[in-house]
Amino acid sequence: MDKTILIELSYIVSAVLFIYGIKMLGSVDTARRGNRISALGMFIAVVATLLVQGMQYQYIVAGVIVGGTIGTVAALRIQMTSMPEFVALFNGTGGLASLLVGWANYQARMDGWSEGVPEEELISVVAIFLAVLIGGVTFTGSLIACGKLAEIPWHIESRLKKSETGLVALLLKAVRWPVKLTLDSKPVMYKGQQIVNSVLFALVLVCGAAFVYDPAGMYLPFLLSLVLALVLGVLFTIPIGGADMPVIISLLNSYSGLAACAAGFVISNTVLIVSGSLVGASGIILTKIMCKAMNRSLANVLFSGFGSTTTKTAKSVQGEAKPITAEDAYYVLEAASSVVFVPGYGMAMAQAQHAVRELGDLLQENGAEVKYAVHPVAGRMPGHMNVLLAEANVPYEQLVEMDDINPIMETVDVAIVIGANDVVNPAAREDEGSPIYGMPIINVDYAKTVFVLKRSMRAGFAGVDNPLFVAENTRMLFGDAKRSVEALVSGFKS
Repeated sequence: MDKTILIELSYIVSAVLFIYGIKMLGSVDTARRGNRISALGMFIAVVATLLVQGMQYQYIVAGVIVGGTIGTVAALRIQMTSMPEFVALFNGTGGLASLLVGWANYQARMDGWSEGVPEEELISVVAIFLAVLIGGVTFTGSLIACGKLAEIPWHIESRLKKSETGLVALLLKAVRWPVKLTLDSKPVMYKGQQIVNSVLFALVLVCGAAFVYDPAGMYLPFLLSLVLALVLGVLFTIPIGGADMPVIISLLNSYSGLAACAAGFVISNTVLIVSGSLVGASGIILTKIMCKAMNRSLANVLFSGFGSTTTKTAKSVQGEAKPITAEDAYYVLEAASSVVFVPGYGMAMAQAQHAVRELGDLLQENGAEVKYAVHPVAGRMPGHMNVLLAEANVPYEQLVEMDDINPIMETVDVAIVIGANDVVNPAAREDEGSPIYGMPIINVDYAKTVFVLKRSMRAGFAGVDNPLFVAENTRMLFGDAKRSVEALVSGFKS
């Protein structure tokens, strides 16, 4: 069989495995198998690509060894609490790879376009620009998202030397060194922000049009568009508030797929086009699901600066919290016939998922009906809570979505909120002045009794106070979530 035909058939097999693997990722029961099937598809695609004549195998092997080592070590050492920023970082590396592919291909073909671009290669020129633009935005945007999720402190120190003169000296004097800058979850807003972003984006498009018109003679506009793409990635991401991070993670994931798809057109690689399109489309769909779960448009997420100063005035939370001990909470649970767990980022921080599953099993043995209600945007990335519960081997049939649990919440004896905050905040339903008003929530306050497991009364990632904490049917079980759940487990075992 001709080598070209064999390679194309291999790409088709890879594409089928990608699609089938992604479909299997939609269920907890089949997700691991779907991941293996998709990995097999990628392995076949890589092997087929290596069969192309003229490959420098020594560089390929070196790249596989270095990249594989870094990826393996990182995956083994990463904590589940750091998984959102880990995903954001991976999105960024995908964008950077696409940017470099487009740039390298342009460098290699620039001289051949000195007499003009053949009509059949015009798609490649456009694809190069798109790979650089989308890849650049994805790379720096993902780095900022990663920093916001990790709340990385940046310490910048310098000393103004007497010998420094001119513009550098003036700038250093103006900012008063040393400077401490913390990249936290709060949105960064400034006057005229959208105008600045629009002007820069328009400038990128102008550079892109000039590049497509004469790629051989427009190297400087190409470099300017590359730099502006990196700048826009930062400027587009800094206004995103912490509560909107699940949306921006899925959006950046989509960007990385679109950048890969553009890179596929650049190098005429079918499997890269297919896989990039799949990632781009699934990311957009997931972004839409995330926005729907918050009852907000994508434009509102990207441009509102959620969590920054707002004209809305939320009602002040009145009342006092009612603490409860683990021993007293045990007696309530021991008599309960139905219990619903509502996990949040606090469960991930405490690594309490295994203890929660053990408590759920003990409650079932005691005759209670147990469910786990998962909000679509709980945690700091799409599916964060589902991954944690699957890791603890929680039965898939016990996981219920928000729309399924809310109609029966009034019949639930005990709702146990573990580190969740904004996704169970009644202000989203009742307070028109609240920044999160209109966001669909899990109505745990309708349950007969609510246990909230938190370290303190501190507001959640959105920075909005929660009246649930002082409700009449709520009891606060303060402390580390894992230790609190383990104390309840000990109660049942003894």
